[in-house]
Amino acid sequence: MANVLREITPITGKDCFYIVERHKSEFTWPIHSHAEYELNFIERGRGVRRVVGDSIEEIGDYELTLITGDGLEHAWEQGNCTERDIREITIQFSPGLLDASLLSRNQFASIRKMFERARMGLTFSLPTIIRVYNLMDSLASKEERMDQFLDMLKILHELSLDAGARTLASHAFAKNSYDGESRRINRVKDYIDRHYKEEIKLEALAELVAMAPSAFSRFFKQRTGRGPVDYIIDVRVGAASRMLVDTSSSVSEICYACGFNNLSNFNRTFKVRRGYTPRDFRALFTKNRIHV
Repeated sequence: MANVLREITPITGKDCFYIVERHKSEFTWPIHSHAEYELNFIERGRGVRRVVGDSIEEIGDYELTLITGDGLEHAWEQGNCTERDIREITIQFSPGLLDASLLSRNQFASIRKMFERARMGLTFSLPTIIRVYNLMDSLASKEERMDQFLDMLKILHELSLDAGARTLASHAFAKNSYDGESRRINRVKDYIDRHYKEEIKLEALAELVAMAPSAFSRFFKQRTGRGPVDYIIDVRVGAASRMLVDTSSSVSEICYACGFNNLSNFNRTFKVRRGYTPRDFRALFTKNRIHV
């Protein structure tokens, strides 16, 4: 399979972050990853295709996404965008910009949780983008570095309060952990991670947390926003996405390796969840990778 470009960012050991503003008519940078955190803002980008892990979506006129997952593949592609003056502001910063002792303080709790969620990619709602627009607008042009840093903190804090922010890549694709969730939910998710290739019965999951199946289903949905069956399908589709990107196994082999027992159902389910058939999803990643 093709290799994902591993970007070496321009951040030096003496800088808090790297900021660049571009005006462009097209996106040409291939799917890539890097160790640094990245906040990417796009204006006049309707129709641009955002790829973060196994999430592929067309964006609107405004886009603001945070990625903190080391190795999480991402790119913004031309897609159906016809705008000739797309504005992009990219801010990259070290995971150590706010160290663990600072993030553990109460005043930084919301930012800490945001960074954890953004390991799967986190895209922000339009009302929040509008609230931070003026700060983003002036950040790249400021010459006083301390002012830049303080404005960056304001932006991160405002973003961390966005109740409409949503994660992008699936847990199985991003290989994310379950920090911040209850021990009972973690126990169930860990079991699903280890057994998603097999048939998983609701009764077995309920037994893990000493609950009746019906009560467990309600509990799981209240805590995760999804029912157990829906979550299992998400894990299987995420694992299939990872195999499509990382292996040369056939679609049929991947189908059965990820717990699906019917190829037609797998193709249909994958397209509903990802917007592409498994074959087209693989082709998109292969086309936009660096071949070595």
